[in-house]
Formats: sequence, structure tokens, C-alpha cells
Amino acid sequence: AKSSLLLFPVFLFSSWSKHGLTADARIVINRARVECQSHKLTVEDPVTVEYITRFIATLKQRYTQSNGRRPFGISALIVGFDDDGIPRLYQTDPSGTYHAWKANAIGRSAKTVREFLEKNYTEGTIATDSEAIKLAIRALLEVVQSGGKNIELAIIRRNQPLKMFSAKEIESQVVNIEKEKEEAEKKKSKKVV
Repeated sequence: AKSSLLLFPVFLFSSWSKHGLTADARIVINRARVECQSHKLTVEDPVTVEYITRFIATLKQRYTQSNGRRPFGISALIVGFDDDGIPRLYQTDPSGTYHAWKANAIGRSAKTVREFLEKNYTEGTIATDSEAIKLAIRALLEVVQSGGKNIELAIIRRNQPLKMFSAKEIESQVVNIEKEKEEAEKKKSKKVV
């Protein structure tokens, strides 16, 4: 869904999406960026996606136990590539827990999107970039009204910058998806008759 400050580059290879209080997100992002830089200077290797996820989760968890501090009011999806080239996706909660996922959603209608992904996600459905993009848009269309107007989409590839899709690119995908739905419904109605 549309939102300002939805995707934040954390380090060269990873980004994250947040849901919650923007001011809290800025604090956590800045701390994560400093940790990434510090780790790179100390160890001379970039952090792994799991390492920075664990750092963020630990930071959030510490704020749930401290007197005089309130917990951070954000959930985050952290995505990136490790040295082995395999994409990683983690979710952190305000409580400081984190989980690895193959596909996930956070936010107001996350449950509906997650259920759609559970039914429709397979390794085959994401074999190519275009199929993965189509699956993501189909999942978002389950909860977003007015087509592609309220959808933001980005793709991250190994050793490449984050690519944000334009509104025109998203709208053309939405039109194609709607055509496919109409054709599938026509085929179903022909089989019934």
C-alpha cells in the first residue's frame, strides 16, 4: 500500500519495509545503519541479513524491558542477500522476536495477504522476476481497492540497487492480471454450460 518511508536501504544489499510509528522506524533504521557500518569497519565484511535482523530484534527487545522507555511501535520486513547469493526475508515484531519467511506481509491487512501467499506461493510461481512480480501484485490486489493506484512495488537483486516500479508499470501489470482473471472466469463458465 502507498505510504511514505515504506522502503529504507539499510546497507548496500538489503532493505526493509516497516509498519508502525515512523519516528520509531527512523531511530531503529539509524541504529541499524550505524551497526552495519561499524561491523564493516571492524570485520571487513558486510553484515548478513540475519545478523542485522538479530541486531534490530535485540534492540527492540531491550526497549521492552527498560524502565522509562516504551517499546518501539514498529514491525519490519528485512530483505537482502547473503554472501551465498540466496535471498533472505525476515520479520521483526515490536516485542523483539524475529522469524524467517519465504514470503510475508505486515500491516493492516497482512493476514489476508499472508493467506493468499500460503495458497499461491510455490517455487514455480516465483521462478522468474515477472512471475514473482505478478504474484506480489495479485496478493496486494486482494486487499487494495482502486487497482494499482495504491500499490508501491520494488525489486531487489543481488549486487544491484533497489528498483522502484513506476505507477505506469504497476498499472500495466494490474491490467494484465485483471485480463487473466476475466479469461479464467470465461473458461469456467464455458465448462459449466
